[in-house]
Amino acid sequence: MLRLMTETPWAWALEARGAVEELLIDHAHCEKKAASTAVTLLFKYPERLHMLQPLSALAREELAHFELVLEHLARRGLSYRRLTPSPYAGRLLAAARREEPHLLLDTLLCCALIEARSCERMTLLAEVFAGVDDELARLYRGLLASEARHHATYVDLALEGFEEAAVRARLAELARREGEVLSAPRGPLRMHS
Repeated sequence: MLRLMTETPWAWALEARGAVEELLIDHAHCEKKAASTAVTLLFKYPERLHMLQPLSALAREELAHFELVLEHLARRGLSYRRLTPSPYAGRLLAAARREEPHLLLDTLLCCALIEARSCERMTLLAEVFAGVDDELARLYRGLLASEARHHATYVDLALEGFEEAAVRARLAELARREGEVLSAPRGPLRMHS
């Protein structure tokens, strides 16, 4: 269960189908950022032994996905480049409490929601590209299990380090915030826009 409070409208998927270059470039950036976030948590919380192996594995898998998306760009003759990032993650993470241990809990749960949204959007992308661009449909279908597992990893890490009732309550609060962030006016198409 992805624990999202809102659904992405089909119109987003249709827009993505018409903006493949930006979609793939932004997707590559998202995978790279996800790897970086996992590694940052490894460095920031070395005393949280239960988090070390799962975050290390998650970072490696995110980097493998980054490389996979780069391969798809290259096959299409598209170049990886800088893009203006979506404010989505920053706006969501702004809701995190700043004092420890609440900061760690909120960061883990925000990461879980970002992964959940990625999974939900990749489901739509697999559908919208089916029969139109089967290579991209396969790419997004192939990533679904990993994205769902990453979501679960972050929730499980929170549950291992904090009381279940506190985790569930805070996850619901942050999921509402995530829905609000997505409803804000947005700029160009992004994986999380």
